[in-house]
Parts: sequence; structure tokens; C-alpha cells
Amino acid sequence: MTSMRAEEPNPPVPPLQGRAPGCVADWLAWAARELRACGDDARLEAEVLLGHLLACNRAGLVVRADDALDAHTALRYAALVERRVRGEPVAYLTGQREFWSLPLQVSPAVLIPRPDTELLVEWALQRLRGIDTPVIADLGTGSGAIALALASELPQARVVATDASEAALEQARHNAAVLGLQRVEFRPGDWFEPLAEERFDLILSNPPYVADADPHLAELRYEPRRALVAGADGLDALRRIAAGARAHLRPRGALLLEHGSGQGEAVRELLREHGFDAVETRRDLAGHERASGGEAA
Repeated sequence: MTSMRAEEPNPPVPPLQGRAPGCVADWLAWAARELRACGDDARLEAEVLLGHLLACNRAGLVVRADDALDAHTALRYAALVERRVRGEPVAYLTGQREFWSLPLQVSPAVLIPRPDTELLVEWALQRLRGIDTPVIADLGTGSGAIALALASELPQARVVATDASEAALEQARHNAAVLGLQRVEFRPGDWFEPLAEERFDLILSNPPYVADADPHLAELRYEPRRALVAGADGLDALRRIAAGARAHLRPRGALLLEHGSGQGEAVRELLREHGFDAVETRRDLAGHERASGGEAA
């Protein structure tokens, strides 16, 4: 981390240097400068990290702008900022990420939920209109984001969520308990393995879809590789799910899959190859092909 010049007005100096800590506003300004290399959200990230330590929101930071940080809090803040500068995601630093307006606990055991995945939830809700008590399976649930979002919107639904990682399932179960959505059933196992002979109105998944040699993996190094990488072309998990889904779908049940922005054509072909009708792809807010799905005959 860069050191602060003594001639700067009211410089916030990390207490490691033996100087008195500054006020909240000073520390936020310092952190925003440190975090510029992390992207355009430097100020927001500075506020999120300090708000996490002070247990207050951004409005609370404004109210407390002139309050001095005690040395212990200042030291913890400087450490968090340094970890963020090294590339550690804000969600892991705070242990929380919002998805579908639900506060979810996250850790390096699970993939950080992305806003793009909310497209899958929106599509699922559209598909399930008119079904009074839908039965849903979320494969590779991770933090439980998709399953819990659907359970929050569909009180009468039965939701089964699977994951091969017991650590991920523990995280998902915790999120369900905190949110009071304990009717979601979490089962350990790989993809369809925990579903036995059951059939569902909807199966959906945000599986690994990054290729082994994708250069963007360096940016994702803090997230679990098994939740990201799926073979040489990134399609291994998508192939397995497309191949096995029809055996677990009710007539006219649907399979919805998130995928990479350049994989839409390949996933549509996989769905058609395995007998799905009404195959289509939805785009995210940036206009990228982000999710594809089809209907069982």
C-alpha cells in the first residue's frame, strides 16, 4: 500500500505508521485513492468496507463523517483495504452479498452471486406462472442464491437444491435459516445424483462454464475453481446437465441454464440434441447471451 505524504491536508495515516488515526471522512478518502486500481467503484467499495466494520450503512457514514476512528478499527480497515487492493473480493471481505434483495452470507467455499444470475430467477418465475405448487430443482446451488430467491417468491413451491460440496451446502443451509426459508431441501451430491427418480416442473442451474485456460480465471482466483471451471471449452457441466435433465422433468417441464456470453449457440444446440423443444436464449442487461432453456416434450 502506498504511504501518505505528511503535507497533505488532514491525511488519514494508517496507525501502523504510529500516527493518530483520522476521522471517517479522511479514512474514506484515503481508501478510495488506494482502491482506484480495483476499478470504477473505489469510493463505493471504501464505504462498504468501512460500513461493514462500523455496522452502519452509507447514510450512517455521512452522519459519522467527522467522528474519529479508534486505532483498532482503523487498523482493521487498513488491513481490509490492503486485501482488496491485492484482489480479494469485497463480498468475501464482508462475508455478505445481496442477491434478489436477500442478504446472503458468502465465503470462499461458494461462488459470489452475480446480478446477471437474477435473469435466471426472473425467467423461472415466468415459466412457473399458473402452477399452484411447483416442484423445482436447483443444481449446484452454492450459497443457495437461486433456490432461496425462488422460495421467497413462491411460498407454495417445493424447492430441492443440490451441491457436491458439503461446505457450500452448509453455507446455503445457514442462509436459509437466517432468511426463514427452511422449507428448501438441501441435498449433497453431483448434479442429478441426489434426485433419485423424482420429476420436477423446473430444473435450473448456474453451473461452472469457464474454460480451463480462460485468462479471466486470474481475476477469479479467490473463488472456488470447481464452481467456475468446466473442461477445455467450459461446456462439460452444461453437457452433463442437458443430457440428464429430461429424465427428471415432468411433461412440459423446463430446463434453464446460465452460461458464458459466448456459449449461447453451443448450449442451444445441446438442448436440441437432447430433445428439448421451444429452445431460446435470454440476454442480460449488457445485451450478452446469458441463459438458455428449453421445454421437455
